[in-house]
Amino acid sequence: MSDFQPDIDGTATRASPNHGERRNGRNPDMLVLHYTGMATAQAALDWLCTEESQVSCHYFVDEAGLVTQLVPEAARAWHAGQGIWKGETDINSASIGIEIANPGHEAGSPDFPEAQIAAVIELCANIIDRHGIAAERVVAHSDIAPLRKQDPGEKFPWQQLHRAGIGHWVEPLPVGGGRFFQLGDAGQPVEALQTMLALYGYGLQVDGRFNEETAAAVCAFQRHFRPERVDGIADASTIGTLHKLLSELPTVA
Repeated sequence: MSDFQPDIDGTATRASPNHGERRNGRNPDMLVLHYTGMATAQAALDWLCTEESQVSCHYFVDEAGLVTQLVPEAARAWHAGQGIWKGETDINSASIGIEIANPGHEAGSPDFPEAQIAAVIELCANIIDRHGIAAERVVAHSDIAPLRKQDPGEKFPWQQLHRAGIGHWVEPLPVGGGRFFQLGDAGQPVEALQTMLALYGYGLQVDGRFNEETAAAVCAFQRHFRPERVDGIADASTIGTLHKLLSELPTVA
């Protein structure tokens, strides 16, 4: 693919070779947001468009808010890797991926510029409207791969996106005292926590053991929905916020 028509009129394009067909005729019904995790936007864009990398995305948003489409939405971009959400394991076939230029945690998690977030909001709103993507299916890379990924991180303004009609959000319960569960714990309360996380969409085994997989899912949940403290400990704030989110879903499937 040397060139293609953008799915959104007026969007810049730069073709990435890293894509294929969506499997089984799958239409995208998920939106996955990433940060690039590289020192500069240009380095990240070049990497996503190099065959050697074997990674890509549908859209790239730089710090100034310039949006570039790298792969047509009808194609399967290679952005998600191995992951799971609500039982879906081929995330690349099910989703549209957006890479947001930001050096990430290794660079101290710098803030996302307002111009960049404004562009992300406009882009997401367009995609959601055309594909009918449900709020709870707008997710972080860390949501679908908690053991591997942290992006776009706790600095990403999910609440701001929600105010613009993008994604699922509730006001998190205040961080405070009370009972909590952490790595090494086991029993029915841990099983109940795992069940709630799995019902929301996280891919983890429900076995009543608070293992590394469960701790990673709790961290991913906190990064997205309770960013004040990301520690992998299921405190009252974390569990209560999760319960609020589940209670406000139109359906739990």
